[in-house]
Amino acid sequence: MGFTRAELEHFRDALVPDMIGPDLKLLFVGINPGLWSAAARTHFASPSNRFYPALLKAGIIERDVDRSDGMSDANRDYLLGRGLGITNVVHRATAKASELTRDELRVGGERLRACVALHQPAVVAVAGITAYRDAFARPKATTGLQDETFEGIELWVVPNPSGLNAHETVTSLAAAYRAPAIAAGMGLHPTGDLH
Repeated sequence: MGFTRAELEHFRDALVPDMIGPDLKLLFVGINPGLWSAAARTHFASPSNRFYPALLKAGIIERDVDRSDGMSDANRDYLLGRGLGITNVVHRATAKASELTRDELRVGGERLRACVALHQPAVVAVAGITAYRDAFARPKATTGLQDETFEGIELWVVPNPSGLNAHETVTSLAAAYRAPAIAAGMGLHPTGDLH
């Protein structure tokens, strides 16, 4: 299937619910849902998004997750069973993250603090350095493990998997995502191949 540009526009400002289970180890935090994600009601759903291929390449998951038309219950249960969770700094869908205001990012950052305090993952990984800098007033932050914790939880900032982030590859994303997964105590699958 797929969506036309006109169909996607109907999902502007729509919400994608958090995907968080009871045994949360690693909480990935996107900037905000894209229009395709809102239409499919699935995080990182756009066919150009490299999130799930990077998880597979890193060995965080051992099977491909088809999500472009919406995630199946079986795939959702599989990810939750692995201890993976997904939320966003800002919940409203836009065509590009650059459409968000700094105020929206800051308010979303406070909401994220409450979410992390409630669910207590082992590790939080924010996917997007610019959004992290704006949401948490850390203008000099760099990617990787952060010096500070986030509500007492180990915090990583990793590259955004969007197809618009052209200088990243599935391999470079996989390497960046693997480190917080190891820190979260997730057993990695031998399918992961970073070459």
